Amino acid sequence: MRFGLFGSAQARRPTPGAELTDSSQGFREWIDNNVEAEALGFHSTFVVEHHFTGFGQVSASLNLLTWLGARTSTLRLGTAVLVLPWHNPVLLAEQAATLDLLSGGRLDFGIGKGYRYNEFAGFCVAMEEADARFDEAMAVIAKSFTSDTPFSHRGKYWQFDNIVVEPPSAQRPHPPFWMGAGSERSVRQVAERGYNLLLGQYDLAGDVRRFIAQFKSDVEQRRRAYDPMQVGVARAVHIAKDADDLAAALERRYQGHVRINKLSERPGGDERERFANHDEAAVRRLCDDTAVFGTPDQITRKIEALRADGVEYMLINFGGSRENIRRFAREIMPAFAGEARVADAAK
Repeated sequence: MRFGLFGSAQARRPTPGAELTDSSQGFREWIDNNVEAEALGFHSTFVVEHHFTGFGQVSASLNLLTWLGARTSTLRLGTAVLVLPWHNPVLLAEQAATLDLLSGGRLDFGIGKGYRYNEFAGFCVAMEEADARFDEAMAVIAKSFTSDTPFSHRGKYWQFDNIVVEPPSAQRPHPPFWMGAGSERSVRQVAERGYNLLLGQYDLAGDVRRFIAQFKSDVEQRRRAYDPMQVGVARAVHIAKDADDLAAALERRYQGHVRINKLSERPGGDERERFANHDEAAVRRLCDDTAVFGTPDQITRKIEALRADGVEYMLINFGGSRENIRRFAREIMPAFAGEARVADAAK
């Protein structure tokens, strides 16, 4: 199996009346965690893009990954995801190509349509336009990466005249495209576009198994070879010290899920599947069932079950814990590697 990292970092806002806060600390810790993860044998890192949370989630993903690219040499640098409806597609293509070029061709270009109401509202973009904006932006981005001659674009949302996008990306014709999906329809769209697939950390095991089987079938129906490394499955992992530590970790996961959902819901009620269920017991069960928490042996068994369902590439949210990154690399990863050799980056 292949393992990467997934998640975010925090730049905390200074508290009025308190001592000076170093807002960069959370970002720097994230960088250091990823530098060590590379030495420990992790393949990649995928970082989110979010805005207007009040608790400092990563907003400028490509900036952060550029800094990380300068500190690493083999780690794949992924976005999970850049939300296209909010971005000028040409400027985004330029920034992505610059990162890919400077990193020696390590960018994994993950893109999505967005789902948080507060972010669309903050940007004054109607959520109903998300699909159309995404499609137009992606068409412009793909052409920006591949066209070596000037082109123009006259769309509903964007207009460009006689442009050649610079610099060229290191990976040709473009960095790999990854797209998040969470339904049969969206999985099919990923296969139709020829992209790689990202599955979320709250997808139940049965859904993961079903989506992977569908994606494989959809890819092969289009006469392309299926590679299990074309599917990245996000999962939260916590190596628990004891029963109390496990219970505390599960509670943090639940509270974090509720907090994000409150930011994401449309005012007055939201019928989308992710938000329609307000039954606390059911939401807790979802959080618990999709968490890969426990002892190293328990975690190993849970990963073996995911592998039996077709998961070969797992993107792990360690919640910022460097201790868990180290323990996972030493105590769990060797069971899924051809060669059980892990660098001891802590020495």
